[in-house]
Amino acid sequence: MNEKDIERKLVVTVKSAGGIAPKLVSPGFAGMPDRLILLPGGHMAFAELKAPGQKPRPLQLSRHRLLRKLGYRVYVIDNADEIGGMLDELQTP
Repeated sequence: MNEKDIERKLVVTVKSAGGIAPKLVSPGFAGMPDRLILLPGGHMAFAELKAPGQKPRPLQLSRHRLLRKLGYRVYVIDNADEIGGMLDELQTP
């Protein structure tokens, strides 16, 4: 399974949970995660999608640290099997 397949599965799974996962485009601020996860009840997170075994680049890691410092959850997903657990965790207060 490649990165695009994992990304498609994320979008479909989030939609089936009643949410949306819009593509995050950030001109002028490179390194932001690929998707914004918005779920019912105001639950929100960012998702960085990677091909299996791939890791985020240093700039991406820097953006992840910044977002976490601001209080947001950031998930790096390189396996479609991680999506369900991520959604469960995100919806847990």
